[in-house]
Amino acid sequence: MTNSSPINPSDIQKFVILLRDGVITDAHGLLPWGSNFTYLMRLSIDGHDEKAIYKPRHGERPLWDFPDGSLCRRELAAFEVSEALGWHIVPPTVLRDGPHGLGMVQSYIDHDPNQHYFTFGDGFKAQLRRIALFDHLINNADRKGGHCLLDGAGRIWAIDHGISFHAQPKLRTVIWEFAGEEISSELLLDLKRFVENMNSWLETSVVRQLLDESETEALHERVAALMLRSHYPEPGSNRQYPWPPI
Repeated sequence: MTNSSPINPSDIQKFVILLRDGVITDAHGLLPWGSNFTYLMRLSIDGHDEKAIYKPRHGERPLWDFPDGSLCRRELAAFEVSEALGWHIVPPTVLRDGPHGLGMVQSYIDHDPNQHYFTFGDGFKAQLRRIALFDHLINNADRKGGHCLLDGAGRIWAIDHGISFHAQPKLRTVIWEFAGEEISSELLLDLKRFVENMNSWLETSVVRQLLDESETEALHERVAALMLRSHYPEPGSNRQYPWPPI
């Protein structure tokens, strides 16, 4: 099991175990992009090897509207929601100690950096509709085009969810092409299952430890509002786009 080939959603829990329990065998240093410290490293367990992205909590840039040190927890919460929905949008993600302390560790997605949201053709619309809906659900404040990674199997993975789940509206995204469009019956059914199981899911998942009560309540309210509306929301009058867009 390595991520030199695309990650199969059926193997996600195997990757989670590797990320959580694997021995760090190499740290490639600080990556040059991003406003927070981001490292590429390699982990190994039982002869299996994987590259991973590591974002230590101490390297998070303070923000006026998000609690200090909470971005890594929100990254994990996004993965947990993605899995609870059965959408497998966010790469396998854990919280663990690393060379620079506690942080988010996430499977590295091998991808062409020249491919991103603005270059994807019509064949990726179904995946992008799901990602757009996911961003509304988690109140993603930073969906840039470059945060959508296309792997070798044609699957789009979404990354960088550190400024999500705020209790107040914060959505900023480049994916507005579906605004006003009716949400498909398949996706609405996924939302229905999610909200019906949400209370029991919160009791058994780690999300209650990652988000505060106002944030989990706001998540529930956003799901309910999307189901009631049954259409993708339109952009509002406030700033609705991230910068830079890629």
